Amino acid sequence: MPLPVVAIVGRANVGKSTLFNRLIGERLSIVEDVPGVTRDRIYAKAEWNGVSFHLIDTGGIEMDEEDEMGNLIRIQAQLAIDEADAIIFLVDGRTGLSVQDEYVAEFLRRSKKPVVLGVNKLDHVSHHAASYEFYQLGFGDPIPLSAEHGTGTGDLLDAVVDVLPKEEDEPVDDEAIRVAFIGRPNVGKSSLVNRLLGEERVMVSDTAGTTRDAIDTPLVHDGQKFVLVDTAGVRRRGKVYENIEKYSVLRALRAIERTDVAFIVLDAERGIAEQDKRVAGYALDAGCAIAFLVNKWDAIEKDDKTAHRFEEEIRSHFPFMRWAPVLFVSALTGQRVTRALDLARDIAEQHAMRVQTSALNRVLADAQISVSPPSSKGRKLKLYYATQASVRPPTFIIFVNDQELSHFSYERYLENQLREAFGFQGTPIRIRMRTRGQDADD
Repeated sequence: MPLPVVAIVGRANVGKSTLFNRLIGERLSIVEDVPGVTRDRIYAKAEWNGVSFHLIDTGGIEMDEEDEMGNLIRIQAQLAIDEADAIIFLVDGRTGLSVQDEYVAEFLRRSKKPVVLGVNKLDHVSHHAASYEFYQLGFGDPIPLSAEHGTGTGDLLDAVVDVLPKEEDEPVDDEAIRVAFIGRPNVGKSSLVNRLLGEERVMVSDTAGTTRDAIDTPLVHDGQKFVLVDTAGVRRRGKVYENIEKYSVLRALRAIERTDVAFIVLDAERGIAEQDKRVAGYALDAGCAIAFLVNKWDAIEKDDKTAHRFEEEIRSHFPFMRWAPVLFVSALTGQRVTRALDLARDIAEQHAMRVQTSALNRVLADAQISVSPPSSKGRKLKLYYATQASVRPPTFIIFVNDQELSHFSYERYLENQLREAFGFQGTPIRIRMRTRGQDADD
C-alpha cells in the first residue's frame, strides 16, 4: 500500500514551513518571516509512532484573486489538497482568528478531506486559551502548538495519524510482476499502457496531466502475469497548471512504492529534462528494477547511429544507471512495445536473483587481487567474506576489518565486478560493509 499523504495548509505567515521542517526533522523548506516565501509544494517523508506518510508543505492561501502570484500559490495548494489523505489546517494563535482563516476554512470544507486544526505560535501553556476562538471554524478541537519550539506537535501528529486511512493488506499475486510507467506528463505513458492492453483502458489526451490517479490493470503475456500501473501528471477541472512537470512527482513516488519494475518513459522528440532525472532518482532510491523506454521513436528522423547517440545521451545524464537497459518504442505504431513486457520479465528475474555464497566470495577474492582495497593512515581495508542478505534489490553484506576504511569508489568497483560475473541487468545492487563481529542485520 502506498504511503498516505498529509498536506499542511493555511493562510500566509502562520508557520507552515517551520512546522514542516519540525515534523520531518530537517530544514528543507525555506523559512522566512515574509508572506509568500513558499511558492511550490515541497514533499518529504515523515513518521510518527511507526506510521509513515508523505508530508506536503504549501504556500499561503490568500483571498486576493487579482494577485497573479497568489493565484498560482492557491492553485498549487489546491493540488496538494487533492492529493492529500488528510490536511493539517494551521492558524496563528498570536494574531487570532481572521477573515483569511475563514476563507481557507471554506476552501477546505469543499475538499471533504479529514482536517486537523493546529493553532501555532502558542509557546507556553498559559497561552493555550487563545486557541478557543478557533472552535468556530468547525473543525473540532483546535490543538495548541509551537512549531518553533516543538511543543504540542506530538498531540497534532496523534490526531493526524488517527484520521489517516488504515493500512489494508492488498491482495498480492506473487506470480504477477508489477510494472509502473513513470516520467514527465505527456510522454506517452497512458498510450503505452493502452497499446499493451489493446484497448482504451486508460484515458489518453495530448493535454499534459490527463491521468489523475494511478491505475492498476492486470495483463497476461506469454504466460506471465503482469499488473500495469499508469501514473501521470495532475489536471483539475480542465485547467492545466504552470510548471506542470512538478505535479507528477508524488504520484510517481506512490506508484514506485508498490512496484517491481519501473519503466522511465522518455520523449524522443523533447529529449531528457531535469524532471526525468528526478523521477529516475526516486526509482533508484526505492531499489526497484529499472529500464528506460524512449517513446515516440517513430517521429524521429534516423540514421544508423541515431539510437546509439540517444542511448549515449541517456548514459551521460544517468551515469550511475548504466546497468539500466534502453528500449526504443512507439506507442502510436506499436513498434517494439510488446518487447517491453519481455524486458520487464527479464529484469524482474535479475532483481530477484540470488547467487551462491561460494561463487560470490570467489569473485570478491579475485577483485581484491586485481585492485587492492583502499588504505588510510597506514591501515588497509581487508575483505574477509561476503553474503547476500536479500533480493529485490540484491543486497550484499561484506565483512571487513574496519568499515570506516571503505570508500564509495571501491564499492562501485566491487559492484561492477559483481555485474560482470553475474549480470544483474536492470537492477540496482546494494553493498553494505560491516566490521567483522557486527550482525549482518545491524
